[in-house]
Amino acid sequence: MSHCRISAASNDGAHVLKLEGDVRLTMCTALDQYFQSMFAEPNFVSVWVDVTEADGLDSTTLGMLAQLAIQTKAQFAFCPAIFSTNPSINRLLDTMGFDQLFERRNESCDANAGIEEIPAVACEEGEIKKQVLAAHRTLMSLSAENAGAFRDLVETLERP
Repeated sequence: MSHCRISAASNDGAHVLKLEGDVRLTMCTALDQYFQSMFAEPNFVSVWVDVTEADGLDSTTLGMLAQLAIQTKAQFAFCPAIFSTNPSINRLLDTMGFDQLFERRNESCDANAGIEEIPAVACEEGEIKKQVLAAHRTLMSLSAENAGAFRDLVETLERP
């Protein structure tokens, strides 16, 4: 399993989020905090997600990226761009229904100026559970296939 790293850069309200390695739910709190601060910026104009160096994206990460796209569309009336050149990641994005959420770019993203790593953030188990549930509910809302794939997990997490 490869190391996970998430980095970000912004310039005049334009944001680039770069996911590298095997990105897992351990980064969900850091991602959530970054998304909240990004959307709170008064001059927010765009967001690009670069997964060209990702080896894997777990379902929680995918759900959070879907939430990012849905919120961007709802608040700002545009679809964010997602950059991917890895055939297996492309299949994963297609399977999850990301074609309806993102403007897909099958090329490298060359926006690395000023990019800085986002450190993992410690979080209580209850908060992580809420984030994981929300991410998977979002994925379930995208298609009947996703609903079937994640139903058992969501039902298990919803139990007290």
